[in-house]
Amino acid sequence: MRIATWNVNSVRARHDRVLAWLRRTDVDVLALQETKARDAQFPTASFEELGYQVAHLGHSQWNGVALLSRVGLDDVRAGFEGMPTWGDPPVAEARALSAVCGGVRVWSLYVPNGRTLDDPHLQYKLDWLAALRAAGAGWLAADPDAQVALVGDWNIAPRDEDVWDMRAFAGATHVSEPERAAFAAVVDAGFADVVRPFTPAPGNFTYWDYTQLRFPRREGMRIDFVLASPALARRVRGASIDREERKGKGASDHAPVVVELDDAGTTG
Repeated sequence: MRIATWNVNSVRARHDRVLAWLRRTDVDVLALQETKARDAQFPTASFEELGYQVAHLGHSQWNGVALLSRVGLDDVRAGFEGMPTWGDPPVAEARALSAVCGGVRVWSLYVPNGRTLDDPHLQYKLDWLAALRAAGAGWLAADPDAQVALVGDWNIAPRDEDVWDMRAFAGATHVSEPERAAFAAVVDAGFADVVRPFTPAPGNFTYWDYTQLRFPRREGMRIDFVLASPALARRVRGASIDREERKGKGASDHAPVVVELDDAGTTG
């Protein structure tokens, strides 16, 4: 089974590219982030024509997460226990959606950006990650053999090697110690980064800003991850970052990340 994650930066703007990528790569499950669509605007029918079941969570032209699966889409859940709210009035944003796909509980996650180090959105981001860590630890405590994939855009570069030049990020979010500690806490709760062993540094980034020719200059960041529970991590046989999909007209500023699993142990 092959599971992929991709911050598509507007599913309506990248609709044709996503369809072409699915035909070309033949993945079984695709988690999308930043769909920037309400549920009624999501192009469900075209993905269903390719044989995928679809779940989408979107409230406005911002955020939005989705799951496309051709190996089942069961027990769909919007949000996780304790997930903080944002805004006035406070609402649960469209940032977390999960379903059981081929025996694996796959979470499509769009972690809040944080904006700046003195913005209240940073504390929201840290609270959001703390709640995710607590929820994840609870899932594994309840079932140590649970197969869970936390995939998506984490908006954190957890190591210095995950950005092209740390000097360019002095005093910025994504690399701050509190954010990195929050990411590490999820890992410490039992969820391993299963992509890094197959895509070592340097240069294996997943995001390149549209400005200042960041992509051709190879000035990127590694902020999209697949974190797997112990039982799922044991099934990982390969992983890759599809840098080619960042090329060309109309590309997202993120590249898809793909994990390959063996067929053993399909307990949900």
